[in-house]
Amino acid sequence: MTAALVPELDVADLDVSLAFYVGVLEFTVRYSRPEEQFAYLERDGAELMLEAAAGPGRRFRTAPLEPPYGRGMNLQIKCSDVTALHARIEATSAEVVIPLETRWYRADAFERGNRQFVVADPDGYLLRFFEDLGERPA
Repeated sequence: MTAALVPELDVADLDVSLAFYVGVLEFTVRYSRPEEQFAYLERDGAELMLEAAAGPGRRFRTAPLEPPYGRGMNLQIKCSDVTALHARIEATSAEVVIPLETRWYRADAFERGNRQFVVADPDGYLLRFFEDLGERPA
């Protein structure tokens, strides 16, 4: 079953991105279309698509693609053990943009808690991994 929202990210080098997403972030490749330089990934129920920016696949762009990609956007991804994932990433050369932290966000009369961090992928897309800490009165 496909998630209700599945972002598709143009990447400079699909092999480099797959090494990061699969090898470091522990996504799995659900399927791929090598002839289009495309891969569909999943991790803990989060799904996303990667496609080589210069590959032969279809393009959905309204402006030229310039690094870093995804400016002004971050993808929040729920995970089962954010501390362990953060430790895996810290052992690599990946850019941790926001270190592991606990944050509470007001949602009307309640606050919702996240244990989270933000990492940049090889193309500059920001990925905010989090564990849900529940809610409390605001």
